[in-house]
Amino acid sequence: MWSLTSGKKILKAQEENKKIVLAGCVPQAQPRQDYLKGLSIIGVQQIDRVVEVVEETIKGHSVRLLGQKKDNGRRLGGARLDLPKIRKNPLIEIISINTGCLNACTYCKTKHARGNLASYPIDELVDRAKQSFQEGVCEIWLTSEDTGAYGRDIGTNLPTLLWKLVEVIPEGAMLRLGMTNPPYILEHLEEMAKILNHPRVYAFLHIPVQSASDSVLMEMKREYCVADFKRVVDFLKEKVPGITIATDIICGFPGETDQDFQETVKLVEEYKFPSLFINQFYPRPGTPAAKMEQVPAQVKKQRTKDLSRVFHSYSPYNHKIGERQQVLVTEESFDSKFYVAHNRFYEQVLVPKNPAFMGKMVEVDICESGKHFMKGQPVSDAKVYTPSISKPLAKGEVSGLTKDFRNGLGSSGSHTSAASQCDSASSRMVLPMPRLHQDCALRMSVGLALLALLFAFFVKVYN
Repeated sequence: MWSLTSGKKILKAQEENKKIVLAGCVPQAQPRQDYLKGLSIIGVQQIDRVVEVVEETIKGHSVRLLGQKKDNGRRLGGARLDLPKIRKNPLIEIISINTGCLNACTYCKTKHARGNLASYPIDELVDRAKQSFQEGVCEIWLTSEDTGAYGRDIGTNLPTLLWKLVEVIPEGAMLRLGMTNPPYILEHLEEMAKILNHPRVYAFLHIPVQSASDSVLMEMKREYCVADFKRVVDFLKEKVPGITIATDIICGFPGETDQDFQETVKLVEEYKFPSLFINQFYPRPGTPAAKMEQVPAQVKKQRTKDLSRVFHSYSPYNHKIGERQQVLVTEESFDSKFYVAHNRFYEQVLVPKNPAFMGKMVEVDICESGKHFMKGQPVSDAKVYTPSISKPLAKGEVSGLTKDFRNGLGSSGSHTSAASQCDSASSRMVLPMPRLHQDCALRMSVGLALLALLFAFFVKVYN
């Protein structure tokens, strides 16, 4: 699907004579695809060299940086964590704790592109978290292809990292753990339950099951059985009351029978997952699953519809109407009618758009619920708590400038001061985009005026 959609976009861009740079797992894994010929590609571990690639591409060169980063033979996690960046949401910091994985799933391209597991050292991750909180962040998301496998390549583990991070999270700020596959969380269930009960950690975990059929899981090479998944979920639901378990399911994997699919349906009916990502199987070129005998397209489509119908048959939040909850407000809803907050279990709660609530911990009474959300009415006499230990960065403000980078900015003279303002005390750089556009427009206007005067002068002379 990626190749078809992106291929059309690439073709259109080429027809418009646009310069193209591609990034991501698919071009990294299959750089010799016909539709990628002559295009620049930046590998998943080379994102810190994006400026170099763009500059060379603008010059008309085709650049491909696809290598793996290593230190004394050991594969590194990827780009440095302290590279400057602009957060999409100034209140939320997303930290990748490792890249690659230990699995070899037959349907996945990630392993082809990102290789084996490579974890960032704990001290680097803790430093990044500290810096984020100093920049006004009130929520941290830990992400990777498989957070549960963290540290196995560097002699540590996920619980050890999480306990270190919990030590530096300010009161009221929250940490959300990303996806973990069942095999690597099984041996840490006791510690994970303790961590997920911590008041500054969301009681939320994304554990993809993909199928409830052991035969299908075997063909997928998922390295666990359905009983393993149930053991993880049952244990956490018992030890972390109210925990939200999200999961993924693939419909129509090669060889999936009607009986296999019905086992998956029964699993959803039994656990009534409040968050369920249903995917119709699509064969990724170059993967073992693409060479297997495929389930007919119409069957895959119907199974996807049937499972979606089961998912929408239950309401996960109706029983919470009337509850009083503490929620952390971090963003605006897609329709711009509400602010979006999350409660202790990372369940979405919509609250009124009061600017005083943004980035705050607010107490609300749940008054309404939908399939994917609840609505909360702020308690009139409740105190609004600010978890951020400093003012959040503004939109367009750059996070994580290193000392060397700041020194480079300082030595670049008037060009730097015209395009940016660097505050050495706070280590922040503001990119005043509107002002920059105004300056460019002014210079262009002056240039055109001078050109017009010169043209008039020559016309007068030669007439």
